[in-house]
Amino acid sequence: MQIEKLTIKNYRNYASAEVKLGGGVNLFIGNNAQGKTNLLESVYLASVGRSARTPRWQELIKWGENEALVRVTVRKEVGRDEVEVRLDKEKRVAINGLPITRIGELMGVVKTVLFSPDELKIVKDGPGERRRFMDIALCQLSKAYFYALTRYNKILAQRNKLLKGNPTDEAIEVWDMQLAKEGARVVKTRRGFVNRLSPIAEEVHSDITGTEKLFLSYEGIEGIDVGEIESNFLKALEKSRERDKAFAVTHIGPQRDDIKVTADGVDLRSFGSQGQQRSASLSLKLAEMELLKETSGEYPVLLLDDVLSELDNYRQTKLLSHITAYQTIITGTSVPDDVREKLGSVTEFYVEAGKVINN
Repeated sequence: MQIEKLTIKNYRNYASAEVKLGGGVNLFIGNNAQGKTNLLESVYLASVGRSARTPRWQELIKWGENEALVRVTVRKEVGRDEVEVRLDKEKRVAINGLPITRIGELMGVVKTVLFSPDELKIVKDGPGERRRFMDIALCQLSKAYFYALTRYNKILAQRNKLLKGNPTDEAIEVWDMQLAKEGARVVKTRRGFVNRLSPIAEEVHSDITGTEKLFLSYEGIEGIDVGEIESNFLKALEKSRERDKAFAVTHIGPQRDDIKVTADGVDLRSFGSQGQQRSASLSLKLAEMELLKETSGEYPVLLLDDVLSELDNYRQTKLLSHITAYQTIITGTSVPDDVREKLGSVTEFYVEAGKVINN
């Protein structure tokens, strides 16, 4: 999968820009606050329907303007697709000129993996970051997962709302059955994802560190199949009911699950050094690229937002050794000569004050 052209209008600090990308490494160089990250954000918006930086899409419209446009043309092994996102009084998405009514239809059309300085904290930060990592990857792989997760979150919100009103056990049980049904599908899919990702991440991590053996495991409701997970989920909800009523919130379910990340038996989330945590985060992202390729038949587009400056020379070298197989978009204030040599042939752009110049 390769992005051929990106068109944006009235997006963040851009009045208008049209960028034709190369098939390999694309470098966007410029000083801070010139709009490099905004370009990556627009690609990500066309990929998953939302910004990676702000939950309010209204903030993406250029100051003083009433509407914005993002259009991405992507070439695949079979054919091309065009995604258009219009932002005005509402967010409207069209695929190949046809408006979509549900954002789930967008998932998987433009597959991307984003790696930014914040993503280096996947292992170090709380469980929410690791759940987000799983969900974004899985939503791009499976529309069914996206809809199951959406239904689960809606049911969870309804159950939490009910808990605030001193409900009867019978009323809670009605929502418990629905929550367990959808939650079991989410848990089974996530656990399968982690089980498949773990050996790939182990291989990548071995290359990056040369010594450590990385292992991933899913922490959540146990069960071999959906039926067993659902049954165990219902039992756990019943056991937690009094606590849920006391605090008016649901304590059990996928919204509390996590990925355990260990290296040589040490839990890196709590006891890993900063270097170990960064190496593991890098391994997770590169493993995600390989798993998406393995599952969908083609690599997604890798978005590297100013991440090279956050890595030491050794980790830089290891990261760059992996990216020659797919299209990559890299932003940075500068790229040292030794890094350029590792990148090989690149398509380079200079970004200044919301303008993109092809070097």
